[in-house]
Order: sequence, then structure tokens, then C-alpha cells
Amino acid sequence: MKSIKKRLVFDFMLVILITVIILELILIGFVKHYYYASVEDVLTNQITMSSQFYSRYFANTTLEENILDNIDVFWKQTSAQVQIIDSDGTVLMDSIGLSIKEPIESNDFKMAIDGKKGTWIGAVDYDDAPVMIVSYPLKSEQKVIGVIRFITSLREADDRIHRISQIFVGIGLLVILISGAVSIVLANSIIGPIKEVTQAAEKMATGNFRVRSRKRFDDEIGKLSDTLNYMAGEILKKDELKNDFISSVSHEIRTPLTAIKGWAIVLNKGEIKDSETIQEGLGIIEKESERLTVMVEELLDFSKFASGKITLNKEETHIEELIQYIVNYMAPRADRDEIEFIVECEKNLPLVWIDGNRTKQVLINVLDNAFKFTDPGGQVYLFVKREDQYVCMTVKDQGCGISREDLPKVKDKFFKGKSSKSQNGIGLSVCDEIMNLHQGDLEIHSELGMGTTVHVRFPIDTAF
Repeated sequence: MKSIKKRLVFDFMLVILITVIILELILIGFVKHYYYASVEDVLTNQITMSSQFYSRYFANTTLEENILDNIDVFWKQTSAQVQIIDSDGTVLMDSIGLSIKEPIESNDFKMAIDGKKGTWIGAVDYDDAPVMIVSYPLKSEQKVIGVIRFITSLREADDRIHRISQIFVGIGLLVILISGAVSIVLANSIIGPIKEVTQAAEKMATGNFRVRSRKRFDDEIGKLSDTLNYMAGEILKKDELKNDFISSVSHEIRTPLTAIKGWAIVLNKGEIKDSETIQEGLGIIEKESERLTVMVEELLDFSKFASGKITLNKEETHIEELIQYIVNYMAPRADRDEIEFIVECEKNLPLVWIDGNRTKQVLINVLDNAFKFTDPGGQVYLFVKREDQYVCMTVKDQGCGISREDLPKVKDKFFKGKSSKSQNGIGLSVCDEIMNLHQGDLEIHSELGMGTTVHVRFPIDTAF
């Protein structure tokens, strides 16, 4: 059964069928017990009256004499077959004239000899229907001298049980039919939403991420529908970001290429004789080439991280030495942009097991953003200290800040801010991946117009 609907209907019907059969058996068993108990109660009342009547009025004579002289006393209380048996099991009298030569040894007889009522249900040779036998002791002066047995056919009771059983079976079949129809409806109510979700997923698989799955109920399938719709929406957003990223990168690559090509053409013609102009052109070509190199390196890094092929070369690293390298590297940039670069590094920081080059890449990228968005005359801070089980590097600027709606997205792949100074949108995503590989974290706090603070933390459980 490859169809979920068929499996559901089959499982529903199997449970219903088993339940109906069990209930039918219980009900029929109850009816049978009720009718048999009623027959037994009637026979018990009749046989008790006969036994008490005998003990009260005929116990002064022998059992054999009473059979000869007062035989009608024993069966006038009942319409059942009556047997009188002595204490040895010999049948002294049978109301229908049966001649039984073998002694009676059945359990009901033995219980009656012990002074109790005995009951037995089973088949006999002279009746094609089962019979019920009730045996009761006959006493004389509190001594059991024989047994009286009432035997009645259960044909009429079985006929009634059979008719009632047929009614129950008919009701059971009707219940099964109705339940089968209800099972199909229930299966459809489950399969319908699943089919709709499947159809939406198939359309999404072909690239149509604008289609949406209709949510019917707020259940597991509804949650799946919401998840599928959310996934499609996120894919659309990422696709738009990717397209914007490609457009942005194309534009950023075209700008230095245009400058390089333009100056190369001019210089190649040999028309410019002024050495200062030639040096200026060569400087622009060098500067734009560096820009292209940085962009290509970022793209290569991003490609490696996206494919999971990047590895860290960890080694014992002195944080103070790493920070001094960053200061030496960024100080000329700060002077050129007329920004005050303030560095405070705590002494005696522990050695940490990190990839120094990748860590420098993170700090340079974060500081580059801080310088880029801070106006001349502003300040950029770098604080390095130990916080609990982390070595924390904090970069704080006085720039334009990040809006509340953009802040959660700045580490997303391809995200580019609205500012004209924003670049290709992969730098911070690469930094975040580097920190994840170090089992550290990169947190960004910002408020529009109030500057940005970035926390870069390395766990000290990797420290020596």
C-alpha cells in the first residue's frame, strides 16, 4: 500500500473491526451468561423447594419407598426432567423413563453428595441441544441420603441467544460500514492538506518560490505548511540579496577596471610627457589593482567558507603581539582619514590557540568598517581584555550606526546596507564564519546616529 490514504483507511478499519469483534464477543457472552443464569436460577428455585419439601414431609421413610409411594412429589414443582439418585450414584428414577445402568460420577453429583448445589452444562445422547443439570442433596435428619437432579434443554435459551446475536452482528456490520465511510472522510481530511503541501513543494522544486501552501488547520501539517512558506520566502530574500550582491560586485569591479584600463590606454599612447602625470596614473593603476585583489581574496574566502573547505591553522598566539600588529597596520589608515585610533590592551593576557592570520582578518575587517563609517575628526576605539572565560576584543566607533531593521541582517551572506559606503556584503559573513570555527562569537550592537560596537570573543578553554 503505497498510498497514505489506503494505509490510513486500512488501519482505521482494522482497529474498528477488532473493536467491534471484541464488543460483539463480550455482548454475546453477556447475553449467554444472562440466559443461562436465568435458567439456572429457575431450576435452583424449583429443586430447592422439592428438596426442602422432601426433607420436611418424607424424610422418615426410605428414598426407595418414597419413589414408589410419592413419585409425583419430585416432579410436580418443575417441567424439567427429574432424576433421583442414591448416595452410591445409582439412578433410582428418571421422569422420562431413561434406563441408566452406570453409576453417576459427574461433578454436579459429587458436589450434591457433599451437601452443595452442583451445576453442569453439556451434551447428552438423547437430545441434540445442550442441557443444563442442577443437582441438589436430599437429606434425612441432616444426612445426605441421595441426590435430586433437574435436567432441562437449553434449546429455547440458545435460540434466543442466537436471535439476539444476529441482531448484534447486524448492528456490528452497520457500525463497520458507517465507520468505513467515516474513515474515508477522515483520511481525506488528512491527505488533502498533505497533497496541497506536496504540490506546493513540487512547484518550489521547479524554482517557483512565489507559490504558497494554503494552511487549513493549526496542526502539524499546518506547521509544515508554515515552514515551507517561510523557507520559500527566505529563499526569495536570499536570491534577491544574491542578485544585489552580483550587481554590486560587478559595479565595484567595473569601477577599478575602468580606471586601470583608461590610464593604461592613455599611458600606452605615449602622449603624456609629464612625469608627475605618469606617476599619478601609475599610482591609480596600483591602487585600483589592490582594490581588485582585496575583492578577489574576499570572494575566494567566501567561496571556501560556503563550501566548507576552509581550515584553521591554530597555534599558540600572544594576543599583545597580534594587537600590536593590528595597530601598526591600521595606524596609517587612521592618520590618512584624520581619525583618532585609541587602543587599550590589558596586560598578561593568556596564550590562546587560534589562527593568527584569520584573527587579524576579522579585526582588520571590523576596524575597516569602523574607519569607513566614521567622519574625519572622530574616534575609533579598540579595547582588549579578559572577560570571564573569554578574551574579548571590542571595536567602538562614532559613525552613523545601523538601523534597527538592518542590524539582524548585517552578518547575512550578500547583505549590503543602504549606506553608499557599504560594500559587497560578504566581509562580516566571512568574519562570523571564522569566529564560529574558533567556537567564539561576533556580536554587533548599534543604534542609528550613535555609532556601532562590535565584540569579538575567543573562549579561554582553548587557552594555555
